[in-house]
Amino acid sequence: MGTTEQVLAIVIGLILVAVCVLELFFYDRPQFFPLFLIRSEDKDAVRLWRISIAFYNLTTAVALFVGAYLLGTSSSDAGTALIVFTACQHVFLAIVMLITQPKLWLNSVMEASPNLLLLGVALV
Repeated sequence: MGTTEQVLAIVIGLILVAVCVLELFFYDRPQFFPLFLIRSEDKDAVRLWRISIAFYNLTTAVALFVGAYLLGTSSSDAGTALIVFTACQHVFLAIVMLITQPKLWLNSVMEASPNLLLLGVALV
C-alpha cells in the first residue's frame, strides 16, 4: 500500500468521525431525522443503538488512522491488515444492511462505495 491507500483510509476515517459526532450530538434535531430515518417520538427508543453505532464508527476510524500510520513504518503489513479488514468489514455490513433493510439501499451504497474503492486500490 502507498500514499493513495493512506489518503483513502484517512478520508474514510474522517467521514466515520463526522458520522459519530452526528450520532452522538445531533440525532435529536429534526433536520437530521431523515438521515437517521427516525421520527421525533423515536428519539428515546434509538438511544442505545445510536450510542453503540457512534462508538463503533469511532473505533473503526481509529483503526483506519492507525493502519494509515503503520503503512509508513516497518510495520506496514500490520497497517495493511487493519485497513483491508476494516474496509471488508464495512462492505460486509453494507450488504447486511441492504438485505435486512432494503429501504436503506442508499446508505448501503454510501457505506460500501468508498471501502470498495479502498480495497480496489489496496489489493491491486
